[in-house]
Amino acid sequence: MSSDKESNQDYVPPKVWKWEAESGGKFASINRPISGATHEKVLSVGKHPLQLHSLATPNGQKVTIMLEELLALGKTEAEYDAYLIKIGEGDQFGSDFVEINPNSKIPALMDHSTTPPTRVFESGSILQYLAEKFDALVPKDLAAKTECRNWLFWQMGSAPYLGGGFGHFYAYAPTKMQYPIDRFTMETKRQLDVLDKQLANNTYMAGEEYSIADIAIWPWYGNLVLGNLYEAAEFLDVTSYKNVLRWAKAIEQRPAVQRGRIVNRTWGDEYLEERHDAADFDGIIK
Repeated sequence: MSSDKESNQDYVPPKVWKWEAESGGKFASINRPISGATHEKVLSVGKHPLQLHSLATPNGQKVTIMLEELLALGKTEAEYDAYLIKIGEGDQFGSDFVEINPNSKIPALMDHSTTPPTRVFESGSILQYLAEKFDALVPKDLAAKTECRNWLFWQMGSAPYLGGGFGHFYAYAPTKMQYPIDRFTMETKRQLDVLDKQLANNTYMAGEEYSIADIAIWPWYGNLVLGNLYEAAEFLDVTSYKNVLRWAKAIEQRPAVQRGRIVNRTWGDEYLEERHDAADFDGIIK
């Protein structure tokens, strides 16, 4: 009987691919080649205009950190309700969620302060929407604003290679395969080097001002170098990226980040499955 390595080497793609079985590995049960709702499910609507439906993955953390940072700045209208979406159970394929995000990915936001309510999906779009709505966390100067957006869109384009590439094959794939692990490790380390060089001469990603660029990048790359993603810190030799580590540790200490990173979280020592009021954090964060 051939080994897994031999089977992978011998695989010849068919002329037309057909979905005949689950791909295996973590999340296999929710992966499918079609879009749309699989079941009817009504989403709750809380007391605040901003209604978030999410999970504390890196993409989910971006938005809850953003909202907590806005509240810390005194933007009281940024109060929000955060409801848990259990992606392992397929909540993202419920009818109401698909109405907000036809792509069935968290996070998804509804703003009921507008008429009609505004749906916002894709984490980068949500960050920009909130920054513009509350006039915060984006530089005013056009050149600085452009640099902020450069790094925001860098993250949106780069993180899939980290998560869907490196993270999947290193941590979640049913078998360890050297080629994809080597391929995406190389790209992840290249990206860390890009960040390290940018942060060598800048306190934050877009310069000396904390912005949505940092809020977008930290949940992925900050968590990675702090050892919170894929148990891969040693494998990636993250201590060699000294500027990224400095930046990651500094942002980790921000109170709004400490709150936002645990919203819609169901694991670990600190977690908050749903968030409806600032008092919900009482007794949770050490």
